[in-house]
Amino acid sequence: MSTETFLKEIQGIGEKFLLKLQKLPKAEPVEIVCFCVVLLFIVTVLVLMIIACSCCCYSCCGCDDTRGRKSQVRPTARS
Repeated sequence: MSTETFLKEIQGIGEKFLLKLQKLPKAEPVEIVCFCVVLLFIVTVLVLMIIACSCCCYSCCGCDDTRGRKSQVRPTARS
């Protein structure tokens, strides 16, 4: 997929989203609830992706090196 095609696709999605937002005040309650559920799902996925990426970057980029060397935890021997 070329960059131009991708940008046109994103622009089309944005235009549909704005059109839906403009029609929302006149919509039926079921449509409003469905729109809110879809919007909540999208926001949840984006937030989870941000959390996952930040945790991954935190462990990969060496951001946690400020504490020094990590010590391994070994199980204690039972008598």
